[in-house]
Amino acid sequence: MRRALLVLSLVLWPALARAGLTEQEIGRVAFDPRADAHVPLALQFTGLDGRPVSIGDAVAGRPTLLIPADFTCRQICGPALTIASSALQQSGLAAGRDYSLVIVGIDPRDSRDDARRFTEGQIGQAGTSVLTGSPGSVRTLLDSIGYHTAFDRSRDAIAHPAAFVTLAPDGRVVRSLSSLALQPADLRLALLEAGNGRIGGLPGRIALLCYGFDAVHGIYTSRIAVILQLLGGATVAAMAGLIGLLLVRGRRRGASA
Repeated sequence: MRRALLVLSLVLWPALARAGLTEQEIGRVAFDPRADAHVPLALQFTGLDGRPVSIGDAVAGRPTLLIPADFTCRQICGPALTIASSALQQSGLAAGRDYSLVIVGIDPRDSRDDARRFTEGQIGQAGTSVLTGSPGSVRTLLDSIGYHTAFDRSRDAIAHPAAFVTLAPDGRVVRSLSSLALQPADLRLALLEAGNGRIGGLPGRIALLCYGFDAVHGIYTSRIAVILQLLGGATVAAMAGLIGLLLVRGRRRGASA
């Protein structure tokens, strides 16, 4: 996990190196969710229509892709949202039915107009919440998922990790994903896992059982790899047993004839 998160930070290294940040400030830019990380569902934000929205309202009891975004950032956040939107469309899951999409502004200075311009044409309406919040709410949310930023005063910009998280319906952080190397299959499996097999129908449950795909590292987990090996061995043994049974029956028929 930590190695993958270090890679996420390195994605930003060239930009950070040219920015007006000190080495200490750069060192604070990191993404490292705790093993028991939970997002407080009672946290209050504001939707695009100006109405108050809690994180729980936005999650709406569904597995959720939570995207922290700087609504005035075009270098990373804009392309990252495009990648996420495309991956969701290709995932085979339906927004508002199978999952929720929550996009939260990480810069409290950004307005709802900034948020609207940032997401315009990129996302649908069903199951989607685009939120702005107070400095306190934003900080509490980012801290809860281990998402650490640094403010670059010389450029009036926020340095931040290039990453998303998936949440279980209770706000538990399930997976962390690179926002610039996101694949539809990885995102689908991460949302299926966050839904604990309750979405995606039987194929989704089979995918979770058989593949055990690690969406962070892009590999099968060692536990699932062992299971797959055992299942393969059991299949070979069953086939051998069946062949042996057929041979015995064939000999008995020949003897009786």
